[in-house]
Amino acid sequence: MTPSIAGHTDSPSYVHGANERPFIGRTIGSFLDEAASRWPTRIAVVSRHQNICWSYAEFKQEVDRFAAGLLTLGLRPGDRCGIWSPNNAEWILTQFAVARIGVILVTINPAYRTSELEYALNKAGCRALVLAERFKSSDYISMLKELAPELVSQPKAAFRCARLHSLEYVICIGEPRLSAIWSFSDVHTLGSESEFRLADEISARLQFDEAINIQFTSGTTGHPKGATLSHHNILNNGYFVGETLRLTDSDRLCLAVPLYHCFGMVMAVLGCLTHGSAIVIAAEAFEPRAVLTTIQTERCTVFYGVPTMFIAVLGDPEFARFDLTSLRSGIMAGSPCPVEVMRKVITAMHMPEVTICYGMTETSPVSFQSAIEDPVERRVSTVGRVHPHVEVKIVDEQGRVVPRGAPGELLTRGYSVMLGYWDDAERTREAIDPAGWMHTGDLAVIDEADYCNIVGRIKDMVIRGGENIFPREVEEFLYTHPSVADVQVFGVFDPKYGEELCAWIRLREGANVDENAIRGFCEGKIARFKVPRYLRFVEGFPMTVTGKVQKFVMRQEMHESLGLKPETTA
Repeated sequence: MTPSIAGHTDSPSYVHGANERPFIGRTIGSFLDEAASRWPTRIAVVSRHQNICWSYAEFKQEVDRFAAGLLTLGLRPGDRCGIWSPNNAEWILTQFAVARIGVILVTINPAYRTSELEYALNKAGCRALVLAERFKSSDYISMLKELAPELVSQPKAAFRCARLHSLEYVICIGEPRLSAIWSFSDVHTLGSESEFRLADEISARLQFDEAINIQFTSGTTGHPKGATLSHHNILNNGYFVGETLRLTDSDRLCLAVPLYHCFGMVMAVLGCLTHGSAIVIAAEAFEPRAVLTTIQTERCTVFYGVPTMFIAVLGDPEFARFDLTSLRSGIMAGSPCPVEVMRKVITAMHMPEVTICYGMTETSPVSFQSAIEDPVERRVSTVGRVHPHVEVKIVDEQGRVVPRGAPGELLTRGYSVMLGYWDDAERTREAIDPAGWMHTGDLAVIDEADYCNIVGRIKDMVIRGGENIFPREVEEFLYTHPSVADVQVFGVFDPKYGEELCAWIRLREGANVDENAIRGFCEGKIARFKVPRYLRFVEGFPMTVTGKVQKFVMRQEMHESLGLKPETTA
């Protein structure tokens, strides 16, 4: 990575990832053709829970067959196909098959329920939906039947639904159960030679700037927004993530993050594709023991996860009996990375080259990443330096670039910025300004050596009696207490100061401390206004399926338990 020239402390907070490595000017489908030609016998996909192992040549054949089947059904370039499933080999097959024929993949959170599913399918105008039969306690087919009772009575060749106005094809990974649902295996064998030729013709016409993925971003209010991403966006972002990790065709990546999110389908899958590496699916969803078993058995060299996943793996009661010496690298991202956890990952998990990434769905996703040769101090205290070919600036409330070392909102510009929010010009204009800058809503600081530190969300910053408090800073301090396993800090309404700090703390197993002990630990070490007024000891935190902590849920619970009025909060 070649960063911009480091500035002085009074220089502006602007960085540009000038880089000699060129972009991949290809579509995802054409790059898969190249990968299968370059690494035909290398392993592409392993799914342990399905007992599947495909080489790159075999994987391309499977992709081509499913793409031909989708064309036989009637899907064409520009159509949208949703996928609602936990991690499995069929998920990745679908990802590449639709990309090959120009169908836009709409990734649907496996935790969605009927109202959320209905919104996503209708907002994107999905003509097809690939879904799992069930996942844990969720019966996907039963939930879909609530929205589309026509699945019971109509033939699959002529299915139409009143509430899901665009949906025509439902494809089940597993037993279809209802008359209007196709099985994945049937569609996989449906195509004839004419459809294979048509797939090749379509693939040759596709352009890399065309939309290929809609990812619905979660929010605390209102409906999710459909970030629309192109081949160019995500193929290149996956490539540069892999380049920074120095992936090769000898690497094997243990996949435990969900495929429906950019962390899985871009940083992992496309990062591996562009380097001939193998994706090894540990299980349908994250399970610490499955991760440990997969790394040991498959001799994985790379592991991705959010901090809570690393904490869970390190905390497995049988952790010490697993051989993880094959590991060398990986990524910790998705939320702030605790310093103490990072140090244990480097030593106990044998990941000396682990990196930190920062980004957002709307930027494909990565904008910053630490380098494997960065000093440990840099890797545990920052999110690294700007990614290749990306621009970033830090601005104040008036949109003016702040000096190095001063906090402000992080804005990013370049190839990775989304095409826009699907069918939502107004919210697109709110997010991307006329100069092409994506407004992230994150508060950040860039130092004199171009390293970036994310200090919080603009909405998460706590203002207590006129003092600005960044919860991340207080969290990092509390992590140094020997009894604290995990902690989340946020603001709650206070009639006197406007806001007060609250900390939810998960203690290490066997620890026996109380609120007085925690406050005593803070005394004299951090400013009094940074010491949380409210403390709660918990077993865990409310989270999204991707492992991101939902502080707004915690705030609501505290308002209710403390008798505060939510409507008076910001």
